[in-house]
Amino acid sequence: MTRRFEGEKLVLASHNAGKLEEIRLLLAPFPLAVISAKELGLPVPEETESTFAGNARLKALAAAKATGLPALADDSGLEVEALRGAPGVLTADWAETPDGRDFVMAMTKVWERLETMKAAFPRRAKFCSTLALAWPDEHVEVFTGQVAGQIVWPMRGEVGHGYDPIFRPEGYNQTFGEMDPAQKNAISHRAVAFKKLVDGCFK
Repeated sequence: MTRRFEGEKLVLASHNAGKLEEIRLLLAPFPLAVISAKELGLPVPEETESTFAGNARLKALAAAKATGLPALADDSGLEVEALRGAPGVLTADWAETPDGRDFVMAMTKVWERLETMKAAFPRRAKFCSTLALAWPDEHVEVFTGQVAGQIVWPMRGEVGHGYDPIFRPEGYNQTFGEMDPAQKNAISHRAVAFKKLVDGCFK
């Protein structure tokens, strides 16, 4: 039996602007005051776990303990089949530069590795999301979601964030980077995980 969320405030344990916007849209139907870790000046915890679930739990617990409020964290990433699941939990790390994250560089890195190894087409991949909802008493509920698709090139679209411009979900002609946010939010990996979260904790 999952624990129901009954508070009026929720901390989003993220400093990622694109992710915050996406999760805020998903939370919009609920009568909640949603505050981000960035707005509260919370430090970014070091993601030391080797799985999406481990890192999501770590981030949610850190924010819940620091604020005394329930906290929601997401750890998500791109897994490319031909790259044996890479970049996976290192999805954001592939974009790191001394001047901040450069996702054009990261997307180029994915494509160049696939080209170097002459990976067969279609170049299958999936986006994975794990949501962790933590309370200050260290209780945590975890929900996962995935969406299958393929890597395309050149990059297409400027609507999404992260690796969205090179990911075309199965059954669609547009990349996540070309999709209207409402359409993407209806089918994305985060949306799948979020539906499980709502069914488990908000209904």
